[in-house]
Amino acid sequence: MTQEAATAPITVRADKDMVSAIDALAGAMDRSRNYVVNQAIQQYLDANAWQVERIKAGIADTRAGRVTPAEEVFAAIGKKHGWKP
Repeated sequence: MTQEAATAPITVRADKDMVSAIDALAGAMDRSRNYVVNQAIQQYLDANAWQVERIKAGIADTRAGRVTPAEEVFAAIGKKHGWKP
């Protein structure tokens, strides 16, 4: 039975200064360049997946009529913080 590898290689070209910064961070953390790059990619994917989901939810809310006029939102924020118009 053949088992599929848990990882796959990719190739990325990066600015030399960026590679130097990655290497410096990896050295400071006593980790590999691969570790730092994988952590950065994971954080990017997590942040963008969250953002895409929030956008989709906002679009669904708008289509369903669940919206608050901007003026009301700004007024509520101002009231909460004691700002005067």
